[in-house]
Amino acid sequence: MEDCAVTFWIYIGVMSIFVGGAVKKFLASHMSAMPSVMAWLSATLLLERLCALCMPAVLARLVLCVSCWLYFSWATPKPSLPVEGKAVFITGCDSGFGNATAKHLDALGFEIFATVLNLEGEGAKYLRRVCSSRLTLLQVDITQPQQVQQALLDTKAKLGMRDLWGLVNNAGWCVNIGDVELSLMSNFRGCMEVNFFGTLTVTKTFLPLLRKAKGRIVTISSPSGEHPFPCLASYGASKAALNILINTLRHELKPWGVKVSTILPSAFKTGQSSNTEYWEKQYKHLIQNLPPSLLEEYGEEYLLEIKENFQSHAKTAREDLSPVIDTIVDALLSPEPQVRYYAGPGLTLMYFICSYFPLSLSDKFLQKLFVKKTVAPRALRKQFNLSLNNNNNCINYNMNNSNNNNISFTKIID
Repeated sequence: MEDCAVTFWIYIGVMSIFVGGAVKKFLASHMSAMPSVMAWLSATLLLERLCALCMPAVLARLVLCVSCWLYFSWATPKPSLPVEGKAVFITGCDSGFGNATAKHLDALGFEIFATVLNLEGEGAKYLRRVCSSRLTLLQVDITQPQQVQQALLDTKAKLGMRDLWGLVNNAGWCVNIGDVELSLMSNFRGCMEVNFFGTLTVTKTFLPLLRKAKGRIVTISSPSGEHPFPCLASYGASKAALNILINTLRHELKPWGVKVSTILPSAFKTGQSSNTEYWEKQYKHLIQNLPPSLLEEYGEEYLLEIKENFQSHAKTAREDLSPVIDTIVDALLSPEPQVRYYAGPGLTLMYFICSYFPLSLSDKFLQKLFVKKTVAPRALRKQFNLSLNNNNNCINYNMNNSNNNNISFTKIID
């Protein structure tokens, strides 16, 4: 009886440790903690079954000791690396994630090299106003190799004999209203030039400095590079290419001691996403450049609904960028940064559905999650109406024939 009583209280202790650890990890890290949360809960279930069998008190004590060791090894936060003396190069700091990251890292004590498209723009003026003298602004279009090379020379001149610790590949471009067939080729090329080739140019240019420092590469990607979001083909294709590039680079740089991380954010208000005038301009540009025959088959009302869906989706996006900024900091300062970070709400459910549910259900989920189309292309509506009219004519014809036959039959009987 005494052994059973001891086992019971040890059982309560073990369950508290494991369930508490799982909840703590989930609340602290959201999607990035899901694998470890599942491991904690699985271990909890296993221990619950073992304890239910009323294991001997000696074995129960051993299990409690192991559980405590696991809890303090995995659940307690790891110490961060010191910030002092670390320099970071960040692309795309005119607005959005880049601007907020430059400000936050400067406040932490990093030396920042921030690229902007316009040194006299609002984003550059804001950073000059709120950041310390450790911030260096560089005017760089990452699609221009000469400008990227000049940024390298300017960075090396400022650093002197010091190392470059981190590269944050943040600069990106997304412009798209419509299906693949409706998207202009300039959209596909533009997305690839900025999101893939531009990021590749910057990364290759700064790699010698990062290898020397055994530093970090942090790249902002997108879930649309892994899942088929409607009307985001040009952006998603460029991010898919970027994901493969960065993941391959991660393997290749491991012997050099350079750690590579990818961040996948959910929907946030960045750049031009909430600018109504911007979407109106893109919509008019698309209408003017589509072949008349294609515009006739889809109809302006079809494109108008998609534009309105983009705008309404942008309005629901989060303004608080801290989930993404926090993951960038962790990727730069954690002794063992994660390979992939999922930043923002909703990603846990989305990745779970897309990974484990049937394809038909996951496709419907993505369609309802992003662009909710209710208007069919004009040509399909015409086909449907024509088919409906034909069916009605057939029904009327059959009914008339049936009535005529009945009349004839009645006359014959009479």
